Amino acid sequence: MRKLFRFLWRIITFPFRWIGLVIRESRSFFSEEPEDVPLADSLQKAVENPVDILYHLNELRKHIFRAVGFLVVTTLFSMIFTSRIIDYLAQPIGGISKLVAIEVTEPLGVYMRVALLSGFLLAFPYICLELWMFAAPGLHRSSRLFGLASIPIAFLFFAGGMAFAYFVMLPSALPFLLHIMGMTTIPRPSSYISFVTGIMFWIGVAFEFPLLIFVLARVGLIKAKLLSDQWRLAIVLIAILSAAITPTIDPINMSLVMGPMIGLYFLSIGLAHLAQRGRNKDKIAEE
Repeated sequence: MRKLFRFLWRIITFPFRWIGLVIRESRSFFSEEPEDVPLADSLQKAVENPVDILYHLNELRKHIFRAVGFLVVTTLFSMIFTSRIIDYLAQPIGGISKLVAIEVTEPLGVYMRVALLSGFLLAFPYICLELWMFAAPGLHRSSRLFGLASIPIAFLFFAGGMAFAYFVMLPSALPFLLHIMGMTTIPRPSSYISFVTGIMFWIGVAFEFPLLIFVLARVGLIKAKLLSDQWRLAIVLIAILSAAITPTIDPINMSLVMGPMIGLYFLSIGLAHLAQRGRNKDKIAEE
């Protein structure tokens, strides 16, 4: 009986202990300043002392475990309104009545897929927070602040990419796909929802590119001049990526993906330039 009460007490106090843990770790992030060690020296030290790598892997495991746990919670919470989300996702095709299931477990699979995607969207800021908490001890104080401030921006970029896929890409792609060669298409719920959620997820990931470039430039791993000099190669790569993401083979829908991605690339060049200026100012201040 005593073990049962102890187990229930740990469950009840888990949110408070979790908040306390986050606060304690956050204090160290803003008070400690890491030693500025060149990358080559860090790699040599890691090779000579592999125990340090195991320590970092263990810390990464803890952060991933907490992120996955939070994803489970948000996924369970999103099940409350998953049916309404499925109705909303089916609107571009004319409503959920246009979908015909041919397998017994198909509606359940669709329900779980949408619940997982909506749960991931809700958990996205916290997942970014866990990644930031893992990387923060090795960053300078200013970089930690920039990383923390970029979390809500990353969420807005991801949500904006999903909204772009839903409101711009799908209305133009679906009529072409459903009426190609004059064939009548009766989409299944599993294929349609997989198609819609896949497009929304990967476009959301693509919209994170400028922020990723900003972070890499902030830590000194990439230069704005390199991006500006290689813009022709970048456009070719964007065209290949757009052809892989675009659900249709016509150039109109492909250009709907290429246009924003090219704009995001040039935006990333400007963000990388700003990040380099901030990094140079920090170096001057330290000297």
